[in-house]
Amino acid sequence: MIKKKKTTKQIIAAVEAVLKEFEPMFTEHVGGAELVAVESDSIILRLVGNCQGCGMAGGHFGVEMEEKIKKRLPQIKEITYTY
Repeated sequence: MIKKKKTTKQIIAAVEAVLKEFEPMFTEHVGGAELVAVESDSIILRLVGNCQGCGMAGGHFGVEMEEKIKKRLPQIKEITYTY
């Protein structure tokens, strides 16, 4: 069975759901992340607040967040960050 790729609207909803799961951690660190762009197989996230420019942001929770996004959206191969 061939799985149909998710639409942009479905990708946005799935990414926003994952970001919402991480909201308590973002709040604790006085920061956050928001979805900036969706392409066919990649997304761009903007780190905000204290997460912006923090060297720990990628390692601290970024890996877990990326894993959750890619698990829910197998078509997403790349996640990049902007500030």
